[in-house]
Amino acid sequence: MIFKVASVDSLVIYFGNEISEKIANDVQKAYLSLKSLNIEGIIEIIPSYTTIYISYDIFKYDYSSLVELLKQSINLEYEDNSSKNIINIDVYYGEEVALDLSDMSIKTKLPIEKIIEIHSQKLYDVYAIGFAPGFGFLASVDKQIAVPRLSSPRKSVPKGSVAIADTQTAVYPQSSPGGWNIIGRTAMELFDKSLEKLSPLSVGDKVKFNAISKEEFLAQGGII
Repeated sequence: MIFKVASVDSLVIYFGNEISEKIANDVQKAYLSLKSLNIEGIIEIIPSYTTIYISYDIFKYDYSSLVELLKQSINLEYEDNSSKNIINIDVYYGEEVALDLSDMSIKTKLPIEKIIEIHSQKLYDVYAIGFAPGFGFLASVDKQIAVPRLSSPRKSVPKGSVAIADTQTAVYPQSSPGGWNIIGRTAMELFDKSLEKLSPLSVGDKVKFNAISKEEFLAQGGII
């Protein structure tokens, strides 16, 4: 772990410089272990794939004293024994909304039905929330359907689009630019600023995608 000053009242802990399952797991264990301690004076803890950002009360800690406390507190062997929150997300994988599924079929040499089956049969971990509010980075995608980002990002990706980039999968909570491969769409709201939690996704949760029909998607309020 490498500690660096981010601002007068914040710091960043670096666990590595590449996105890998091991580093992501270390970040998650460190984040959950710190969160479980509820340390007085720590205001915010925000994990990503390779780092943890921490803001703190400068009237309680200076940078050096907080770093020492964090070194003593972080447990990379931490086991979260609480029941995992599993978020079920219904997805319509139809060709009208799965903008890149045909190309993925060519790249992976797998039938579209097989790609859908592989994507929807796995339980994914929420490793980070970022890029946009409610945008959860989920991993790890089966290597059979792991494809790189698009060479030319789209100027606008429709809200609710379910996508894959390398070994990650995600849902676009709002319409926004993006370069991930779009394989389906959900009617589920992933960001609502009127709610206290804002998003149903939190780091440490698990996500299960469930394939549904066009009729079910439209009945849930989905838009094609």
